[in-house]
Amino acid sequence: MNVQKINYQKELEKLLTQLEAEQRVPTLLIHSCCAPCSSYVLEYLSEYFKITVFYYNPNIYPESEYTKRIAEQQKLIHDMKFRYPVSFLAGEYDKEKFYEMAAGMEDLKEGGARCMKCYELRLSEAARQAAAGGFDYFTTTLSISPLKNAQKLNEIGLRVGEEYGVKYLVSDFKKKNGYKRSVELSKEYGLYRQDYCGCEFSMRRAEAL
Repeated sequence: MNVQKINYQKELEKLLTQLEAEQRVPTLLIHSCCAPCSSYVLEYLSEYFKITVFYYNPNIYPESEYTKRIAEQQKLIHDMKFRYPVSFLAGEYDKEKFYEMAAGMEDLKEGGARCMKCYELRLSEAARQAAAGGFDYFTTTLSISPLKNAQKLNEIGLRVGEEYGVKYLVSDFKKKNGYKRSVELSKEYGLYRQDYCGCEFSMRRAEAL
């Protein structure tokens, strides 16, 4: 039996059209994996939302890489110009939580069960923060990557959003040349672009190639 795939970009565009028609500017908490991936998402969504960028990535290894990425994220927010305000919120760098989650899955390939659990870990914390902060919506920049499964990300986001009682903004940011635009913006703002996803296991794999 074929399961029909949802066009999440079209779903997002419907909502944005509705917001414009109603002249509403909701609040949005965006989980960001890194500055380069967030660049296009911020350019795009800051036309419609008051945004808080939530940087929660306990998977990143080593700590020097984490420090570099979080500094780049803050620099980008400072340097970019937005229609509506964009603020920054740092999550905890809880490495132990990531390693507990990854236990027994260390040798799995990228994009497998370990990665799905990592998405869930970060999206759950984003949903918790969004609910606690009274945000209208939350989402993640992760779907901009050609290597990330937007279908799975949206399924996880919708599920954890229901658990915490906050709306998940569905997306597939790689659509409409989103990834290409993020590369252009990274060059424009001189952003550091990493060559691995972030965790120790993805770094080891990148080094082995």
